[in-house]
Amino acid sequence: MAEAADPDSAIDSIAAGLDLARRGAPCFLALHFAVGTDAAGLHAAARARFAGVALHGGSSCLGVMSDQGLLIDSGSGVGALAIWDAAGSFGTASAELGADARAAAAAATEAALVAAGRPGEVPELVWLTVAPGREEQVLAGIADIVGHGALVLGGSSADNDISGAWAQFGPLAVHADGLAVSVLFPSRPVAAAYQSGYAPTGASGVVTRVEGRRLFEIDGRPAAEVYRSWTDEALPPPGAVPLSILGPATLWPFGRIMRDVSGVPFHLLAHPAVMQPDGSIDLFADLAEGDRLWQMAGSADSLVARAGRVAAQAHDELRDPIAGALVVYCGGCMLAVRERMAEVRAGVNAALGGAPWLGVFTFGEQGAALGSLAEHGNLMISCTSFAAAQPSYTKPSW
Repeated sequence: MAEAADPDSAIDSIAAGLDLARRGAPCFLALHFAVGTDAAGLHAAARARFAGVALHGGSSCLGVMSDQGLLIDSGSGVGALAIWDAAGSFGTASAELGADARAAAAAATEAALVAAGRPGEVPELVWLTVAPGREEQVLAGIADIVGHGALVLGGSSADNDISGAWAQFGPLAVHADGLAVSVLFPSRPVAAAYQSGYAPTGASGVVTRVEGRRLFEIDGRPAAEVYRSWTDEALPPPGAVPLSILGPATLWPFGRIMRDVSGVPFHLLAHPAVMQPDGSIDLFADLAEGDRLWQMAGSADSLVARAGRVAAQAHDELRDPIAGALVVYCGGCMLAVRERMAEVRAGVNAALGGAPWLGVFTFGEQGAALGSLAEHGNLMISCTSFAAAQPSYTKPSW
């Protein structure tokens, strides 16, 4: 693991932690980092050190976490999870989202399959990092190539303050408004869990006017008016200028029931971000007219405990000894419980039984509830677990 603003030093530390001198280059490397480390420099250093590796990179809010530690204070933490698996196949590609995000995602997925030597096949796992804004279109593009049944996990790249300083990269290029997509065909099983730490309050209404991610009306009334009534005015009223409500809204997201999971409704969350002067609300996920929104509520305790429960579910679903895991934890949730993130990390550690894992903090989460299609949500948590034996996995390198 590494905590260095200098990209070359960070990659030197990563390489030493992965014991490259003895083990040789891995087949796949997930590299996630705080925006205090220059993405272009990190990419150049990683390309030089990990030539020929399926290299997947994305920025993370404040930093990263793992079984070995929590790096969110310096703003320059870098973490990696590597896989060695000669019997498996791995490929990564990246692309600018451009004017047609769906087409860009489809092209990148095809390129990743070619890089893996498995064109036309459905991978065991698609690991995704994408710029915030058009995640639903990106998921549609991936599905155009590998079908809707493919296991897709990942998160929207993040910065520290929603200023747009996030980054994504594959083996060849760095992007500010792009995606990195990796296709994994490991020789051992993979399992995943995707949940939130929120519960419905009972209040609900139907979207009657929306444009993309701007919600204008619920049940024919201004969205802000309804939202404030549902939350007992926990949110401020609209003002003369757009007002960020990202912080207080973290504990009061909207939910949409997508299906039942073992008889329990699964709510896909949408995080309100900005309250507009006209009473509309900007969100971090797409809505459609006719959607029924449920008011959800969370607490610091629920956000702290949920990560360990999600990790435990992914561990149990694997039904094999676990060798390693990738954890996605919403950046907004992390900021809301920042002073208790050591507890979050400890819960994941306990659930994974000491196995190595790497955790990233994202501005949107992609995943699927048990037996369902991949979806984009907010304030979500996922854990992807990899079975032990062959292949060989290392601890995340910091």
